Amino acid sequence: MLCFDNRLVRELPGDAAVHNYPRQVQGALWSPVSPTPVAAPRFIAWSRETAELLDLGKRELQSPKWLAALSGNGILPGMTTYATCYGGHQFGSWANQLGDGRAIFLGEAINAAGQRFELQLKGAGPTPYSRRADGRAVLRSSIREFLCSEAIHHLGAPTTRALSLVATGETVVRDMFYDGHPVGEPGAVLCRVAPSFIRFGHFELPAARDDAPLLRQLLDFTLSRDFPEITGTSEERLARWFSEVCERTARLMVHWMRVGFVHGVMNTDNMSILGLTIDYGPYGWIDDFDPAWTPNTTDAQGRRYCFARQPAVARWNLERLAGALALITPDPKVLSAGLERYDATYTGEFQRAFAAKFGFVEWRDDDAPLVEQAFDLLHEAEVDMTLFFRGLAAVDPLALSTAALDDAFYDATKRTAHADAFMAWLTRWADRVRSDGEHATRRQARMDAANPRYVLRNYLAQEAIDRAEQGDSAAIHELLDVLRRPYVEQPGKENFGKKRPDWARHKPGCSMLSCSS
Repeated sequence: MLCFDNRLVRELPGDAAVHNYPRQVQGALWSPVSPTPVAAPRFIAWSRETAELLDLGKRELQSPKWLAALSGNGILPGMTTYATCYGGHQFGSWANQLGDGRAIFLGEAINAAGQRFELQLKGAGPTPYSRRADGRAVLRSSIREFLCSEAIHHLGAPTTRALSLVATGETVVRDMFYDGHPVGEPGAVLCRVAPSFIRFGHFELPAARDDAPLLRQLLDFTLSRDFPEITGTSEERLARWFSEVCERTARLMVHWMRVGFVHGVMNTDNMSILGLTIDYGPYGWIDDFDPAWTPNTTDAQGRRYCFARQPAVARWNLERLAGALALITPDPKVLSAGLERYDATYTGEFQRAFAAKFGFVEWRDDDAPLVEQAFDLLHEAEVDMTLFFRGLAAVDPLALSTAALDDAFYDATKRTAHADAFMAWLTRWADRVRSDGEHATRRQARMDAANPRYVLRNYLAQEAIDRAEQGDSAAIHELLDVLRRPYVEQPGKENFGKKRPDWARHKPGCSMLSCSS
């Protein structure tokens, strides 16, 4: 049985109002709220790895009491249900109070190893922060978050986790592309898990309201619960903590760029103080390489959150966090060291990660032009990023051929037109990797460990969604099983490693998605 120790509600000020209605919440960091029961809850999927983190076996997790808890139909002993209050910058503009509009916490669980995890239901009904929304989630978006949380984890990037996916037996009305065509869709509740769901926006809102005591209280709590290793005076702890957040964020950005992941909606309320990937909405993986690609229809015009801009946006978001912390910092200049740490960490980690992707033993100062030329060619020739790097590992530097790269091209005409340019680039690349003096087998093994064979392409997720909406969840389980070993060739699973098919180029759910996706 899990032990619950709900420090957040015990140590931070809560909302005095107990009724569940939309409101501005002042002087508090959370509001009590109960999930809204659903008609006919049914397990669709669960993650055995996340369950193991919580010391939950299959039999216990799938018991009636846990099904009730994970669907919002009941709570277990020790659980406390609430939603938290935060603000954020959305698409570059201050949005004021936001909060957990369709997420309700079940509390903080402590496993046998003493590790703390917050459990949170997404889609369990309205909260005081839902504004005019219903607080529900549709099956398609819940499947996407369930699969991607686990896919990102197995790729090696920090992320919130997904414990379970429950169908509600109810219909939820959504206008997927905000174009005046709402439809009824099957509803679902997702349980997600993380050591902390505290976001940049939790600090921004008290600062925007000039509530220094509340901001200081939140910081002290965060340091005590989530960063107990940071010591020193109050001023030293703040500076060291911000610097740590900057470093973790930089490492996260390198992970995203390494595997071709695009978050799609990097608002400050979607940025974790633990450096976790959080809030999976209109995400996507780069198919044909385009640094300006965004999966978010809302971002289609400005492309603020496109692939190439993610590291810069993360830094901009950290600057907003620094601006909030300045309210309680005698010398705001101490925060500049954190931003410098972001820059240095990102540069160093990028060079290390991309040296591995390209097969270099280590990064050299003159490697940048070779790397930039590769990405220019990938863009010009419409080449799949994942398949290119996996194929590059198989290229023999002593007997150059582009054959291993042929499957990565989306357009045969462009492949022919750029054949000479690719061969010229491969010649320079071969000279570079040979200069390391590393055995080819060892180089390929390192490259394969850095370049995934399988990623959660949007069309794969959509195929699983289409089947699940017809009552068949087998595709979710099969896809999740493949994504558990993304760097390993899996015989018989070749269809999961193919480039995006032509039919998916512009199909809803397979190309661009909305924030409700």
